[in-house]
Parts: sequence; C-alpha cells; structure tokens
Amino acid sequence: MDTHDIRTLYAYNRWANRRMFSVLEKLSDEQCNATLQSSFPSIQESVFHILGAEWVWLKRWKGTSPRASQPITGLSAATWKGLKAGGVAPPQELSTVPALKAFCDSLEQERKEFLRALTEEALQAPLSFSDMSGTSYSEPLVYLLQHVVNHGTYHRGQVTTLLRQIGAETVALDMIYFFRDEEGKAAIAGADGQS
Repeated sequence: MDTHDIRTLYAYNRWANRRMFSVLEKLSDEQCNATLQSSFPSIQESVFHILGAEWVWLKRWKGTSPRASQPITGLSAATWKGLKAGGVAPPQELSTVPALKAFCDSLEQERKEFLRALTEEALQAPLSFSDMSGTSYSEPLVYLLQHVVNHGTYHRGQVTTLLRQIGAETVALDMIYFFRDEEGKAAIAGADGQS
C-alpha cells in the first residue's frame, strides 16, 4: 500500500463520516441518546467512539501519544475526560450531533494536513507510540493508518444497525458506493495530496 492508496482510504473515511452525519443530523437528541443494544449503549456513544479513536490515533501518528489519567479498558466518554496529548485535553463537550460533527470536521482538517505531508518512506517505517495506559508499541505506520479506517467502518456499521433499531433513515456506506459517487471520484483523483 502506498501514499495514494492511504489517501484514497481516508477520502473514503471522510465520505462515509459525512454520509453518516447526513442521517444523524435528522435525529432528535432523544433518538441519539436512546439506550440500545450494541458495543456502545447509544448512537451518540458509538459515534463518539469512532471520532475519539480517530483523534487518539492522529495524535499518535504526530508523535504525541494521548495518556489517560487512570487505568482504562477502552475509549469511552468517561475515559475521554481524563485524556491528554502533550498536556492538552481534547474537546470535552461532544454530547450532541452538532458538536460531534464539528469535532469530525476539525479532525478531518488536521488529518488532511498530516496525509498531505506523508512520504512513502514514513508510511512504511515503524512508528513508536504508547497506548492510553502507557504501554509502548512499534508498528509500521501503514498498518496503523489502515486500522483506523477499518475501525471506523466497523463502528459505522453498528451505527447503521442502531439507526434501524429506532426506525430511522439509513444510508449506504459501502466503499463501492464511494468509488461510484462523484465526490468519491473527485477525491480519488485528488488523492495525491493536493486536494
């Protein structure tokens, strides 16, 4: 996998997140926060988890591994309150769809800058980082970048299932639709980092 492929994956991730939000923006706060059965107890918590993970990984890629203030078992809203990356806490108020969407947009901008500067050499090189509890790892950056897109795809699928549980509209998020979509085609054409 090369930088063009990675930028294409992240163009897909951006497209899928935007489509997900196009549906979420139509929900009431009650629908977003209704207790449902999935990995996370609500649509809001599921979307928060997707974006929180994107933030954590982006900080790791940029050399500042976020640390939790207490031992953790996973990224949740409770864990989020104690996270810091380089001494800076992430946005704390992410309990509404508009706040989550604004956070997603800011993440996307920061990630686009990171991907624009990404070289083939850096992509293939091992990246040393720590998990939120401080355990050290070193893995090729290309694996970590692929992981985050896969993670988001998995949890957006869960969001779709949760939307169906409440009888809400859903939208297709499969990658093939991205490749067929005009926005997707334009993103692929610009995946050289210039868009």
